[in-house]
Amino acid sequence: MKYIAHGAGGPPTVMQLVDGPKPTLQPGQVLIEVHYAGVNRPDVAQRLGRYPPPPDASPILGLEVSGRVAEAASDVTTLRVGDEVCALTPGGAYAEFCAVPASHCLPVPKGLSLLQAASLPENFFTVWTNVFDRGRLQSGETFLVHGGSSGIGLTAIQLAKAFGARVFTTVGNQDKAAACVAHGAEVAINYKEQDFEKELQAAAGKQGIDVILDMVGGAYVAKNLRLLGLNGRLVHIAFLEGSKPADLDLLPMMIKRLTITGSTLRPRSLADKAAIATSLREKVWPLLESGKIKPVVHATFPMKDVAKAHELMESSRHIGKIMLAVKASLVLQ
Repeated sequence: MKYIAHGAGGPPTVMQLVDGPKPTLQPGQVLIEVHYAGVNRPDVAQRLGRYPPPPDASPILGLEVSGRVAEAASDVTTLRVGDEVCALTPGGAYAEFCAVPASHCLPVPKGLSLLQAASLPENFFTVWTNVFDRGRLQSGETFLVHGGSSGIGLTAIQLAKAFGARVFTTVGNQDKAAACVAHGAEVAINYKEQDFEKELQAAAGKQGIDVILDMVGGAYVAKNLRLLGLNGRLVHIAFLEGSKPADLDLLPMMIKRLTITGSTLRPRSLADKAAIATSLREKVWPLLESGKIKPVVHATFPMKDVAKAHELMESSRHIGKIMLAVKASLVLQ
């Protein structure tokens, strides 16, 4: 098969399209003939040598795919050769074939293309487990996600809105703000032009914000703690500006009985990820099939242009998902 190698790591140009063997199936796995793969920030971190894959994962970049089942291990009974699926992968998505636990596969939602389906797993698994499992977001509560125009952000906005929350977000320009409002945000603050803490205090009122999903860290942490209301929950999924904020005052945590939590998805157990997949199929897939929630794809690149895809990711100019068209004969949708 052909796959993207990144050697010892470095800038986007280190990635090259090379030939290598197909993955060997382990018990419980299926081999997916990959049509599309999602590009995510952890891919960039891994390429730079800052996010090594788990010991049992493929060293090839990529955490989500869509395509057709090409082979199935003898103990797999839930999927058959030819089934169209999307899947969360522990690695290996930037390749023509990817081995994935069958329990981490989901059917392509009715009415969605394989391109759209490939944009779902990483974001929807991440948002569901962090906002709804760890953050315990409930209907009628207020929710803030920083970086609302990212794939994670737009997923979080739409899911929170669909489940009855008031949704706020922060973004870097007015085009991104407009996109977030169009997908369900009540308030979108341009942090480059406005004091988001002041604006959100006014929007949320005295009761404050119930749940915050943050991927920024740094100076945002103290602001988040001040924005949260009584029994509020702060959930971290990344620290783009650092995990050691200076002069952090934790007194609001005690006074308001706050919960500070967070998680990473990739190292979670097979059973944990399978449980998230089950929840998504039961509670979220119907929303996708009804059109209440829609995937947002910003750009799709052929696999040979993977460097351009990573350059776009690092620029933060995109709104929504960046995708790779993997199957050589594929006509871009």
